[in-house]
Amino acid sequence: MSTSRTLHWFRNDLRLDDNPALAEALRSDEVVPVVVLDDRLWSEDRWGHVKTGPFRTRFVLESVADLKAAIEDAGGSLLVKQGRPEEILPRLMEEWSCASLTAQAEHTPEELDIESAVARAVQEVGGTSRWIEGHTLFHPDDLPMDLDAIPDIFTQFRKKVEKHSEVRECIAAPSALSCPDGLTSDVVPTLEDVLVQSGQTMPPADSRGVLPFKGGASEARARLKHYFWDTKKLAVYKKTRNGLVGADYSSKFSPWLASGCISPRRIASEVYRFEDNVEANDSTYWLVFELIWRDYFRFIAMKFGSRIFHRKALKPESANRGTQRPAFEAWKEGRTKDAFVNANMRELARTGFMSNRGRQNVASYLVHDLGIDWR
Repeated sequence: MSTSRTLHWFRNDLRLDDNPALAEALRSDEVVPVVVLDDRLWSEDRWGHVKTGPFRTRFVLESVADLKAAIEDAGGSLLVKQGRPEEILPRLMEEWSCASLTAQAEHTPEELDIESAVARAVQEVGGTSRWIEGHTLFHPDDLPMDLDAIPDIFTQFRKKVEKHSEVRECIAAPSALSCPDGLTSDVVPTLEDVLVQSGQTMPPADSRGVLPFKGGASEARARLKHYFWDTKKLAVYKKTRNGLVGADYSSKFSPWLASGCISPRRIASEVYRFEDNVEANDSTYWLVFELIWRDYFRFIAMKFGSRIFHRKALKPESANRGTQRPAFEAWKEGRTKDAFVNANMRELARTGFMSNRGRQNVASYLVHDLGIDWR
């Protein structure tokens, strides 16, 4: 009997726990796990901006290293490649005789274009590709409406999903991974090796940062344990969440969620466990409420596609006035007429992080006060 083998491409799901795309791959007899560091993420766009700065680069590489360690602990190996996924993945499928590719589905135009390119390339070498949902708290199939009928007002969406949708059970991390004989892990590139592609350097450490923010699923679990169970700060989240300085005024889960080091379902399941064992109050509800906000923006992206990046976007009457490069650079570097905006932008530049309240204020200032094209 022949051995079925799947190439699993880790994208923004750098974890073993509650990973639906990985679970699909593990239906095969053997799996070939791979991370591709897409060089487009470290190249300049047409406005001269590098997509991935030094702090996020460090976080991603730490997350990949953590994933590699977890896979090796489970008896497997992780390939780590640099380049274009649509070129690398079909070559690996041929090299390792994989009949299929699995990966987490993404929801925005550039990522969807890459998915299409990968799917075509995989098909050309005789393989199939499967794109599995895993980013959101609620699975798209469990929504009480079609994607094109998602309300344009969040409250309407929230009330419907809270009433009619259930959060699916988390999928346990595999205790063992079966990889082909001869598959050995690649070395994770160093931070310096990746940054040199874009001419970037790592800023010196700033002790004023709210947290060190180390990447990886193990770090995400440690942060959750600290915030929920060690300090029980979850119980006062709603009261403190709009703070600006300090480690525990908010959950700080966002970097780990963005890279998929932890799933929103895992966070929600721990909230529910906290409610059962410690306390259920407005704060515990509010953390899940914020995860629903996160879902909503992803579903809006799925509904409107590239329209969310058009000049007039979803509100034609509020189109901005243009790029105004000097004003944009002043905003970026924290040299505007607004001291609060400046403080937040400088925090971002020096530490890689800005509070949720800060993000809302600096974005509003860019669009409404300066009238600059946010794209």
